[in-house]
Amino acid sequence: MSDALRSGGQGNPRDRILERIRAATGKDAKSATQDLEAVQSRLREHPRGPRPPFNWPELVAQFRAQASALQSTVEVVENLADVPAAIAHYLEDLQLDRRAVSWPEFRGLDWRAAGLQVEQRTVRDGDLVGITGAYAGIAETGTLMLLSGPQTPAAMSLLPDTHIAILRTSRIVEGMEEAWNLLRNEHGKPPRAVNFVSGPSRSGDIEMQIVLGVHGPYRVHIVLVTQDAGTPRELINTDWWRQPART
Repeated sequence: MSDALRSGGQGNPRDRILERIRAATGKDAKSATQDLEAVQSRLREHPRGPRPPFNWPELVAQFRAQASALQSTVEVVENLADVPAAIAHYLEDLQLDRRAVSWPEFRGLDWRAAGLQVEQRTVRDGDLVGITGAYAGIAETGTLMLLSGPQTPAAMSLLPDTHIAILRTSRIVEGMEEAWNLLRNEHGKPPRAVNFVSGPSRSGDIEMQIVLGVHGPYRVHIVLVTQDAGTPRELINTDWWRQPART
């Protein structure tokens, strides 16, 4: 029996649950480590699956085209400081509410100068516009990749009628494989939830008619920021399943 169980269940809840599972299955930490190493070895040795060649001349243009095909709207600005004015114009053109909630990372932007009232707080019923970042963009499909976390709440991209995502162009990668490569190399392990946003929410359940906004936002607007430090390409292109896992 492990020290955690002998001590009456001291330690965090996750460790206590895993200890009980190991005890019930007759496994200890050593055998669990060996099982993990066997899985990692299998992943490293398994050949990469087929996928079509990506011969696009420019990733950003490909992402914009695919995102637009999914009924997202896309705007390009140079600097992060240009984002509030761009969002204000978007909301004004559609006569949408100029009040919004955003992720904490955008607290420092000058929203008031753009005529917007943007709060950094938990999203709640009645919030019509949610502003988030995006971990990565996938050029193959025009999809946004978002990671959940205390500073990146998933609800802000799901509950409001209008979802506005701010994405740095250096975070646009070729395909889904590169997006997962980037996540593994930067974070090691995935967060509680990884969400992929491919345009507005839609459903064809009723008489095969596509209806927007049934299970989420009616609108997805993407603001691409072109000027930033960039993302090292070696983090994106690494075949993560052939590398030792980070601990």
